[in-house]
Amino acid sequence: MTSEAREEILARVRSALETAPPRAAAEVPRHYARSRGHDDLVGLFVERVADYRAVVERVTPAELPTAVASACAAYDVASLAVPVDVPEEWTSALGNVDVVRDSESRLSADDLDRVDAVLTGATTGIAETGTIVLDGGARQGRRVLSLVPDVHVCVVDSDQVVDDVPAALARLRADRPLTWISGPSATSDIELDRVEGVHGPRTLHVLVVEAASQARRDGEGG
Repeated sequence: MTSEAREEILARVRSALETAPPRAAAEVPRHYARSRGHDDLVGLFVERVADYRAVVERVTPAELPTAVASACAAYDVASLAVPVDVPEEWTSALGNVDVVRDSESRLSADDLDRVDAVLTGATTGIAETGTIVLDGGARQGRRVLSLVPDVHVCVVDSDQVVDDVPAALARLRADRPLTWISGPSATSDIELDRVEGVHGPRTLHVLVVEAASQARRDGEGG
């Protein structure tokens, strides 16, 4: 198409639009599903997280410190970065691991690159997609904490798990620094070879802590 022909076509379109009668904006129904009615949200979440090549365990609150210590031992973690408000109980079973808290002095990117792993909480988990969302809130710390160290141990409470993305969005604030995690960081090169750890941790270890009500239900079901 020549430039003259293109200009003629565009001129005709503009002319037609100028003489067209105004039309009211069409109403678009937005009846999004808010719940899928899954019988076992936590079970589905665990299954989908594992699909992303992450390690995932279900533990009780009493088992959490030991599970954190076992995860650190599995990855030969000698130094562990944690947000300043992570409960000391979470790290109480660690032996020779140096726990480095991100205090007011703030760990630099170089500091974080030297630690072996990071331990954080989460804001919510999405069962259908196996996604964990962090927003920099309680027990999560700054976004950089979960992006630089090579291993991320993430604690998710079972009552933080929702069924789908719309339900998760209802819990989130747009003005928070959101980090969406679906398995370890991974990408593919031009030959489609999978490469892990390029944009974040190459290892994700998720500890799902059963709420007391969930543990009671599971016991009754057994």
